[in-house]
Amino acid sequence: MPDVRFELNNRERATLRAVAAGRVQITCSCEPDLYIDGVAFCDQQTARHLVHHGFMRPAEPGRPGDLVAAELTGSGTEQLR
Repeated sequence: MPDVRFELNNRERATLRAVAAGRVQITCSCEPDLYIDGVAFCDQQTARHLVHHGFMRPAEPGRPGDLVAAELTGSGTEQLR
């Protein structure tokens, strides 16, 4: 399988590193919001880009609007290598 990598900017990579460190929560929503260290992440475009491209997801199911831990997907992990 070819190594498919997206060109991520510094903020996107930093966000993925925060997810990997267990510092991020995500709202269960089709347009999710992130909280890093308990503070709302103001860059909604970056948050949604990372989720919609399959780099991160909620770590557990929840009802719409619930705040749960975020986790990296396999693709997200690959982006940090």
